[in-house]
Order: sequence, then C-alpha cells, then structure tokens
Amino acid sequence: MLVRLPGIYPPQEDTWLLAGTLAGENLGSHSRVLDICTGTGVLSLCAAAAGAGHVTAVDMSRRALATTWINALLRRHSVRVMRGNLTEPVRGQLFDVIVSNPPYVPALDDVLPTRGVERAWDAGVDGRMLLDRICLQAPAVLAQSGVLLIAQSVLSGVEKTQAMLEEQGFSVEIADRVEIPFGRVLSARAALFEDRGLIDTGQRTEEIVVIRAVK
Repeated sequence: MLVRLPGIYPPQEDTWLLAGTLAGENLGSHSRVLDICTGTGVLSLCAAAAGAGHVTAVDMSRRALATTWINALLRRHSVRVMRGNLTEPVRGQLFDVIVSNPPYVPALDDVLPTRGVERAWDAGVDGRMLLDRICLQAPAVLAQSGVLLIAQSVLSGVEKTQAMLEEQGFSVEIADRVEIPFGRVLSARAALFEDRGLIDTGQRTEEIVVIRAVK
C-alpha cells in the first residue's frame, strides 16, 4: 500500500516505466541514488528495495517529502528527504544514479504553478522548463560513469534532451518507451496541442520514453 497525502499526484505509467529501468541498474550497498521531483517517493523506494545503500529524495513540496518519508518508514527503508529546487539541496555531493520523473506537460504559458497538484505536470509552453534545468544541473552532482534516468513525453522534445546531454559528454540512449492514451490533463489540452502542431488532429495518445545517459 502506498500512502499519498492530499495534493500529491499518484504514480502513473511514466513512473512505472522509469522504475523498471531503474531496477535494471546495478545498485549495491555503496550506491548513491538521487531522486529528483520525488512525489510519492516511489522511485526512491524502488532504489532502496533494489539494494541502494544511500537514497536521497528531493522535492519542492513539503507534502511530497512527508509522503516519501512515511512510505519509506512503512517499508523500513532508509531515505533521506530534502526540500529544494532540483539539485540545489545536494550541491557538492555526488551520486551514482540520478532518477527523475519531472513535470513535462506543455502548458498554456511559462508561469509555473507554485501550489496545487498542477505542480506535478505543468512545465511551461514547451514542457521543458524543468527538463532543461535537469539536463544542465545533473552533471555537476553525478559521479564519473554515473547514470542519469529521465522520463518524459515526446510532446516535450526527446531530441532536445538527448542533444543537451550529448553536448555535455554523455552517452545517451532510449532505454524504454510506451504508447499510452491521454489522461484527464492531456485530454483537456488536446485542442491546444493540435493548434501547436504537437499532435495530429484527433490523436489522443502520447509516447513516454525513458532516457538513459551515462557520464
């Protein structure tokens, strides 16, 4: 059973796709894992269950961190929770694996919500306001030969994520992908996406990918 405090978005297909990729990494007792935008803490729990000895979960939401802490406690996993903006709370530290399922849904404008459940998905007009920052910030806190795993929709520019990471010397691949029907949020924005040319007329599915980048 997964505890979820009010206002915290439940894990979706992208979370489980990313969890499957994370489970395939070699996580031993000395592994250091950073979970950015932890939400319910599912990915931190997966890392701990897979054997990672040091797991850190970061989120801006106090409720998300409380949810993660409770879920870890119930499973007797050791997860350090830290409140802050992406990698800022862990500057100066290094991790062997960084995993992130950030907000990536294209929105009406570039004003990020500061409260409410919309924080879990809204990511600016192109859906990249957090993706771009993660691509730029992650290398500074990733150990040599470390692995960065990111989930995102093709609606928010997979090629740009790959290019940004390759420019910083990463070896990048698509580790997994899945086609899923639009949920409530994307269905409500389908006309907007059609107008922007992000989807074909009448399209009501999106492809989710997991990007795996090795430093």
